[in-house]
Amino acid sequence: MIIPQICHSLSVIMLRGRVVVVRCAQMTAQTGRQKPATYLFSTTCAHSGGRVRGLREVLEEVIPQQQTLVTAFRKQYGSEKIGEVTVDMVYGGMRGIKGLVTETSVLDPNEGIRLRGYTIEECQKLLPKAPGGEEPLPEGVLFLLMTGQLPSPEQVSLISEELVSRASLPTHVAKMLQTFPDTLHPMTQLAAATAVLNSESKFVKAYNSGVGKATYWKYVYEDSLDLIAKLPIIAATIYNNTFRNGAKLATLDPKADWSLNFARMLGYNDPLFYELLRLYMVIHSDHEGGNVSAHTCHLVGSALSDPYLSFSAAMCGLAGPLHGLANQEVLTWIMDLIAAKGKSPTDDQIVEFVKETLSRGKVVPGFGHAVLRKTDPRYMCQRSFSLKHFPDDPLIKIVAQCFKLIPPFLTNLGKVANPWPNVDAHSGAILQHFGMKEMSYYTVLFGVSRALGVCSSLVWARALGMPIERPKSLSTDALRKLVKAKN
Repeated sequence: MIIPQICHSLSVIMLRGRVVVVRCAQMTAQTGRQKPATYLFSTTCAHSGGRVRGLREVLEEVIPQQQTLVTAFRKQYGSEKIGEVTVDMVYGGMRGIKGLVTETSVLDPNEGIRLRGYTIEECQKLLPKAPGGEEPLPEGVLFLLMTGQLPSPEQVSLISEELVSRASLPTHVAKMLQTFPDTLHPMTQLAAATAVLNSESKFVKAYNSGVGKATYWKYVYEDSLDLIAKLPIIAATIYNNTFRNGAKLATLDPKADWSLNFARMLGYNDPLFYELLRLYMVIHSDHEGGNVSAHTCHLVGSALSDPYLSFSAAMCGLAGPLHGLANQEVLTWIMDLIAAKGKSPTDDQIVEFVKETLSRGKVVPGFGHAVLRKTDPRYMCQRSFSLKHFPDDPLIKIVAQCFKLIPPFLTNLGKVANPWPNVDAHSGAILQHFGMKEMSYYTVLFGVSRALGVCSSLVWARALGMPIERPKSLSTDALRKLVKAKN
């Protein structure tokens, strides 16, 4: 029996809950391809004595458990080697080096991202939905990322209400957003506004007052919830000022969920767009800790910069064309395809355009991933959403054709390790369907979503007392001496 084995191995931390047992069961499942205890806590952890337990209360319980586990694990295995580093890894952006701890998610090359052990498909099935909705609520994935537990609908409702209560912007930030010219890139506006929010940081005030390290996470948590709550207002203000002639924001509904309020502030009153935005926020929420935005947030936070500054720095990284602008590049490529071959290109014409792209020394954007070795599950759930709700959309049809044609073509070339589409190959086309044509804004949506993951990781970094990040760097000469190069 797998469950007793896991419980026995973790008996030291089983006194105050079962969340860690379930996580470890899922880790076993990832290698054994079985999940006998995946949902052990999904119904028993939602309430305590008939009372709904809030996110902060659950964290107060699970953090000591994980602290105990990590302390025991490091004591027993701290000197164990977990990999080797080659010269190519050092020159190649540290790709493949196991050098970070990220509790919130793990990226499996064959399965895709697992958020606290759950696949995207499982999150879609198990996380609470809005009344009458089919897509998971981002508040649920925030609870999952923070605690490792599946929330109840009541717990998700508490988060929705709390986010509304924390959402108002300080006057100086609201005024600053109004001074930005509409020629300023939306990501620059987002990074600037979130950095200035650090005037409100509860962590900074607590740190300056001399609070102990053991309580750092509590103030980082407060800042993180405040930031997540305020991001839709900031992002919607940027959109309205830049693309809607300064249209006034819709009033926040205290009974509405985070995504619904965000969608309305963007000027949408379409229930299907509400569903799309919920899905978008969930699937972009976290993707391990090694990508540029997540790593940047962790790195800056390791210096004990507050969550506002850490997130702002992450957004500067996300704005880079090699990270967060990929969905724009995909859409630009499709528009170029349409311009060259027409609005309804044949299969042969698409393959011909792929050949033309490659012959110019370029890659086909949206296909391939640094880690994944199969079709990105985040792509597949967007594909399913599109084919279910608007299969006849011309752009969606082209995306579907590309999914059918491009992977086998790239495979036959014999030069591509991973020809499968990633999340960016689909997200822009869906937004276009709903009339959001402003491609420079897409990364802002990505950034708002990613706050759920990176802020959760900041809380855990402080809870586990992770130190300032300081890897060793070497010059080429030093590397040559290290490997005893002869030439």
